[in-house]
Amino acid sequence: MMKPELRIGLVGSGFMGRCHANAFHSVGGLFDLPFEPVCETLADISEEAGALNAATLGFARATGDWRTLCADPSIDVVAGIAPNVLHEPIVIAALSAGKHVYCEKPLSTTLKSAQRITKAVQEAGVVTMVGFNFLRNPMIRLARELIEAGEIGEIVSFRGRHAENYMADPHVPHSFRTDPDGGGALADIGSHIISMARYLLGQITQATGQCRTIHKTRPIALGSTEHLPVLVDAVTFALVEFKGGAVGTIEANWAASGRTMDLSWEITGTKGALAFSQEGMNELVFCKGSGGGRTSGFTKIEAGPSHPPYGNFCPAPGHHLGFNDLKVIEVAQLIDAIGGGFNPGPDFQEALEVQKVVSKIATSCS
Repeated sequence: MMKPELRIGLVGSGFMGRCHANAFHSVGGLFDLPFEPVCETLADISEEAGALNAATLGFARATGDWRTLCADPSIDVVAGIAPNVLHEPIVIAALSAGKHVYCEKPLSTTLKSAQRITKAVQEAGVVTMVGFNFLRNPMIRLARELIEAGEIGEIVSFRGRHAENYMADPHVPHSFRTDPDGGGALADIGSHIISMARYLLGQITQATGQCRTIHKTRPIALGSTEHLPVLVDAVTFALVEFKGGAVGTIEANWAASGRTMDLSWEITGTKGALAFSQEGMNELVFCKGSGGGRTSGFTKIEAGPSHPPYGNFCPAPGHHLGFNDLKVIEVAQLIDAIGGGFNPGPDFQEALEVQKVVSKIATSCS
């Protein structure tokens, strides 16, 4: 029996656009879904770029105007993979046209903007999801299950970090990331560790931070001698408190020399601890008990078929999932939710809560 089609419109063909395209093409062969995703239209920066990249990424049609895509009655889902400052206009246009919307993180660059988006969702009544894809890791799901089961006792502290090195070089030029409308390191990658902290431990009730700009100017283009001032943070540290009583720290740093994907955390409880790093994304380390002794300490748990949905990809443990697999899992959950299944989020409302924490930290830095 043929499944009904779910026609996808993708805005953007860069790194994350390609990741999304791969996920939409791959997901049907790995998950039993209520719809067959069809890559219908790609919107790019020009008609020429759209035509070229649509052919490369397997989309039937292309346009140089995302507004055309959002208004197209043949599109069921709009996936917005554009610079952060464009998230609001793209999402609002898609919602106004009655589309389901899949937006990359962060939801927007300001709290007021995120609030406007969330209000529009309530009026549209469609399925939404935000691309905090690192939450799709089976090891993160396992960690939450262990915490909720009381395996490490009452949570005492959280230490979280998202550190990368892609802005460590002062010669890297200005981009949408370093524009004030881009949000800086805190909004751009700090939102990932904030979303993970909330996923694992719940509401963050208090947050105060210190923000720093490391390279005060950057060239306007690669190799240019003309520089402009940098008005966003490169590194932010925050002290946080959770509703459950735990306290902790969060770091966002996009100029961390030597770090390529240090999305990491350690959670300490009264009966044990858990620790994780995305640089070893198929491993969770678990300390059961708080005492000493010759066999005390952390034990490695390696991802395998007993940690769903790892088994959809491979029947053997230790063979490892990758970054793109997390996006495939995310797309599977999106399509299932559109078909009436459970939406695990983060939806736009949860992304707004993440934005509230970002805003609270940023305001305290002023």
